[in-house]
Amino acid sequence: MSSEIFVWPFNLGLYFILIYSVVRSTVWFRNLSRPDKLRLQRGFFGIPFMQSIKEIFMESLLHRRIFKKNFVLGYMHMSLAFGWFLLIVFGTIEADFFGEKHLNPPSHAIFFRAFNPDHGAVGLARAYTHLMDFLLAFILSGLLLAVIKRFIPSMMGMKKTTKHTWSDRTALLSLWLIFPSRLLAESFTCGTYGSGGFLTGNLGAALASFLPAAEIAPWFWWLYSLALGTFFFLLPVTRYFHIPIELLLIFMRNSGITTGDKSSSYTEVQTHACSSCGVCIGVCQMSYAAGINDIQSAYFIKGLRSDRDIAAITANCLMCGRCEEACPVGIELGPMRLIERRQGERPDTAKRFLERYSLTGRRSTIERESTQSYGYLVREEAESADVLFFAGCMTHLTPSVISAMKKIMESAGVRYRFMDEQGGVCCGRPLMLAGRDREARELINHNSDIIWKSGARILVTSCPICYKIFRESYYLEARVMHHSEFINLLIEEGSLRLGYLHRKVVYHDPCELGRGSGIYEEPRAVISYVAELQAVPEEGTMSLCCGGSLGNLTLSSGKRALIAADAARSLTMSSPDELITACPLCKKTFGQATGTRVSDIAELVAAALPKPVKKSRGRPARVTTKSLNHG
Repeated sequence: MSSEIFVWPFNLGLYFILIYSVVRSTVWFRNLSRPDKLRLQRGFFGIPFMQSIKEIFMESLLHRRIFKKNFVLGYMHMSLAFGWFLLIVFGTIEADFFGEKHLNPPSHAIFFRAFNPDHGAVGLARAYTHLMDFLLAFILSGLLLAVIKRFIPSMMGMKKTTKHTWSDRTALLSLWLIFPSRLLAESFTCGTYGSGGFLTGNLGAALASFLPAAEIAPWFWWLYSLALGTFFFLLPVTRYFHIPIELLLIFMRNSGITTGDKSSSYTEVQTHACSSCGVCIGVCQMSYAAGINDIQSAYFIKGLRSDRDIAAITANCLMCGRCEEACPVGIELGPMRLIERRQGERPDTAKRFLERYSLTGRRSTIERESTQSYGYLVREEAESADVLFFAGCMTHLTPSVISAMKKIMESAGVRYRFMDEQGGVCCGRPLMLAGRDREARELINHNSDIIWKSGARILVTSCPICYKIFRESYYLEARVMHHSEFINLLIEEGSLRLGYLHRKVVYHDPCELGRGSGIYEEPRAVISYVAELQAVPEEGTMSLCCGGSLGNLTLSSGKRALIAADAARSLTMSSPDELITACPLCKKTFGQATGTRVSDIAELVAAALPKPVKKSRGRPARVTTKSLNHG
């Protein structure tokens, strides 16, 4: 083509998105805190930089995380992202090596065939043309899968896909037009000049046999340019802005920047880095088990991006972490929801948290009249102990777990004190999940004072919810251990002798213990000492939530029951003798959802204890000597 005017839409769109991305990134950088600015600056040098380049290649181009979970979906994303990247790289080489001059503008590589219609007739040029055709075919195969995913998601192994805005639909249509229009533009051109590779050459020859190829080709070059330009212009206002922003997110994350507890430039970058791929919808139990399809993380992020009122979406979440674990971009979805709960706190929801989970035991009734302050709490005189046992609210509602822990520690000769035996203050985690950090901090200070004064070296809790907050939000010298870890320690050191129970059991990873705290192996090791542990379909990092989550108080009991029943059904498919969990809330929830016996891991171990024999009171266990030095 003699005129280059058709490249203007492409050029305008390309320079617009480049300038916009640079300006937007500069604003985000300027709004970072000074420590985060320094982290990001250091992140462009040394090991963090190399880690970022590796992650960009493995995740942004090859989409390794998606490949691991869904091969077909991974191939679709990889063929579009990596294929387009290779097409640009090899197209640039083609324009520089086979063109008339070097250091060409971007448009010359993108529209190389339009300016060199007879290229690729013989020799190396012909071989290179076949390579470019192969890359185009590679991308088109992914595009076909993308169309199938949009209209028939079940064929791609997805239960649902995200809803599109009008701008998303327009951008998607332009994206779908880019590569078919390039194929037809190159094919009609090749049909006119008798050039091209195995794809464009053969298709061009076929089209030219019955159509005026020379007259039609310019129209498809215009369509190709318009599709590219439209896509670039729409990027900032659509989900597809994630393409450039994901690169910035990777550099920020590898530089050591984290979400924190309030909105920042980093949270805004994460918001725009979401691709709305729909993976989070497919793993959300509220979607496929309870039929709630408008509150998933993709819609939460979309609401943030468009600055809509998303209070209902923010509150209506189990906070189980399955979506965050599955997110191919690595967005910190849980912390971002907590930030929004703090900023858009709803008094009715917070009050329900306070009323239901503030205190346990004898003090619970007096707190229910107060939703503002815990200043009336009396500081207790702490008794000294090597090991403190904190049951927590939910464990007090499952007293059989407390009884089992007492038997275990007495059998092992552990010198311990039951911190909240007569009723105590909640750990504060439920309040944090409601966005009430100030009130939670008052409870944390109260509990911390007791723990510090006791001089305990180990703090044991049976509740993963308590375990997580004791580890992350308390400042203690005591080593915090979940009771599954503590039992495993007693067994390994020989302080606890157990028999073998001839039972086939399955284990459920509680959300806060597994995804929330990374405790997976210790419970399995304990169970394997006393019973036959069977595998379940979804375990470890993708374990199912029981549905009883304290993170959601807007969910009806009926919907919770549906989630619990679905999870219990999946866990008990092998017809085990017993379903074991390590969370009192999960035990209570599953107990109402299945006919299979449900036990806490402590109950299983207590059942394997030998019959009690007379022994001297207060026999010191090894946990009070060698083990304490590990803290």
